[in-house]
Amino acid sequence: MFFGKSGSGKKQQHKSVVRAGGQNRHPEKAFAHSLKTNLDYVREHLRQCSDLEIRPFGSPLAPDVTMSLVYISELVDEAKLNEYILRPLMSTLLQTEARSDELVHVIHERVIEVGAAYITEDIEASMLQLLDGYCLLLMQEAASGLLINIGIKEGRQVSEPTTQTVLRGPQQSFNENLSTNIHLIRQIIKSPELKIENMEVGRQTRTQLAILYMQGIAEMSTIEKVRKRIADIQVESVLESGYIEALIQDNVYSPFPTIMNSERPDAIAGGLLEGQIAILVDGTPFVLLAPITLFQLFQTPEDYYNRFDIASFLRLIRFTAFFISIMLPSLYIAVTTFHQEMLPTTLLITLAAQREGIPFPGLVEALLMELTFEVLREAGVRMPRAIGPAISIVGALVLGQAAVDAGIVSAGMVMVVSFTAICNFVIPQFNVAISARLIRFVFMLLAGVFGFMGIVAGFLAMLIHLAGIESFGVPYMTPLAPFNLPSMKDNILRAPLRSLLKKNAQNVINRSSKQE
Repeated sequence: MFFGKSGSGKKQQHKSVVRAGGQNRHPEKAFAHSLKTNLDYVREHLRQCSDLEIRPFGSPLAPDVTMSLVYISELVDEAKLNEYILRPLMSTLLQTEARSDELVHVIHERVIEVGAAYITEDIEASMLQLLDGYCLLLMQEAASGLLINIGIKEGRQVSEPTTQTVLRGPQQSFNENLSTNIHLIRQIIKSPELKIENMEVGRQTRTQLAILYMQGIAEMSTIEKVRKRIADIQVESVLESGYIEALIQDNVYSPFPTIMNSERPDAIAGGLLEGQIAILVDGTPFVLLAPITLFQLFQTPEDYYNRFDIASFLRLIRFTAFFISIMLPSLYIAVTTFHQEMLPTTLLITLAAQREGIPFPGLVEALLMELTFEVLREAGVRMPRAIGPAISIVGALVLGQAAVDAGIVSAGMVMVVSFTAICNFVIPQFNVAISARLIRFVFMLLAGVFGFMGIVAGFLAMLIHLAGIESFGVPYMTPLAPFNLPSMKDNILRAPLRSLLKKNAQNVINRSSKQE
């Protein structure tokens, strides 16, 4: 729902950045009038940095004034440096009597051919901008400097999503460049109501992030909560959006995620248009979306690209698969250990024949197989892509068959664990699938000790826990608890698109009237 880069361009970026844990920076150390003093400060501040370059030169603008360009060679585009900074400075002839700080303003306004440039009087802040790819123009007797952004913008091209497969819809995904990601969202939402705020987190990494939201649709109270939680972050480094997710989420110890992530621009754009807030972090293709509900984690953009009956059917499959991935092993343990009378006689005899000679009780057998499958799954992820899937599939087949032939596990248990793993892959959000894998072990332990009573008690405890979770003030089970009948049109099932458009239009009217 909110925060990104201001549409006014990079030229004003330095004025809009807010650092986490504090307000906008104020000048802490001013430039000296002596060029040598300023350069000595730069050398001391960036000592032992072999890529620091200080380029002294003269200019026909002021033949009697000594100037120097300061930059980090590995961070700037030297072609731009030569073409748009050095060449204009050393070849431009202007009739001006300006000197010192006035000359800095003349160069900024009439000579430099780079748009992203601004004058600064804070030498300490300038050191940080050098590490962002800026170059700093200093001159004798000037108590200010000119910062010019000529940083190298490297990153991979926009490609197809790798973790969230597209069945129908745009074949684009975010990449690691913050500007590119904001551009992808701007391409979809061409509205001035899309507001963007820049922030900075991490004392050492100074990671840039953007908060995006739709003004008039997103709740202002929710925007303020997100903004405050990010501003309160006090960490040395932020390397991925997972850091932000962990530091601002509600219910830290809950296995259920209260913030959704996606690498698909259409999914984030859809959330923004529904009043959610997006958090884009530089250096990662995974964008955060909040607040969310449990039911939104089982929805995909394709639900709105297909007919409502198809979308509703697929959603039911996802919810069913989630329930099976949590409950099936525990139900098998409870039935085979405590409640054999619930099975048909023929099936009971078949299972009993399979388990004849198995040295372990049902709980140990299930735990052994589940842990084996988890190890194989993790091995498939960590191995090179060319052989990872082959190892996980062949390993599962070989180990499963070998375990049955050796009499360690029964064939029924192998089938249960295999189908459970397949159902887990149906869940569209990876963090929900991980949660299901963790919860599954809890239910297995309850079933192995208490049977069906343990499963029922665990299920009721899970429902109570879900009813008590909030995501930035929004109840996690909305619109089921608290119950909201109009919102049920796009929850477990999906109503026809015409009905949804009427509902969304009415929601926008209601939000606007509240905010006024």
